[in-house]
Amino acid sequence: MALLNVATLLLAGRPWGITWGFTLWGAKLFDAAGIDMSAWTYWQYPAAARALERSVILDTTSVMNFGIVVGALLAAGLAGKFAPSLRMPPRFALAALVGGLLLGYGARLAFGCNIGAFFSGVASGSVHGWVWLAFGLLGTFAGIYLRPLFGLAVERTHRPQPENGTGQ
Repeated sequence: MALLNVATLLLAGRPWGITWGFTLWGAKLFDAAGIDMSAWTYWQYPAAARALERSVILDTTSVMNFGIVVGALLAAGLAGKFAPSLRMPPRFALAALVGGLLLGYGARLAFGCNIGAFFSGVASGSVHGWVWLAFGLLGTFAGIYLRPLFGLAVERTHRPQPENGTGQ
């Protein structure tokens, strides 16, 4: 991971990040729908404005994100675990939607997800990475607490019984 972070720093000129690409993709979709994203303050910063004007194929983070998605699909296929299904209970879909929106919003507020804000933050010696960790753990516990509201069980790890059968 550290070597990949260094390689990213050398190639992109900044630490590894993921959510910037999704922000750019969303802005491109809104732009295609006729909403002028270049008028928004965020997209008037020079680097963001350049990215909005260019193709996502020319954006390093987007290309890396495409690679992550393709790599995950390839790994699942090679492991025989690729089995997409659109059949899921509505409460599961709602949990995924709410969780995804909260994670995405939080990631943009923190200027990164667990990779950009935590991993790259800690690797660069920044205190913000450790602050992210504390709030990331709080969010994890909140998510575990809320799982039953969406019909999602809280899974417990199974402790194997000793071979003598006494349970001790």
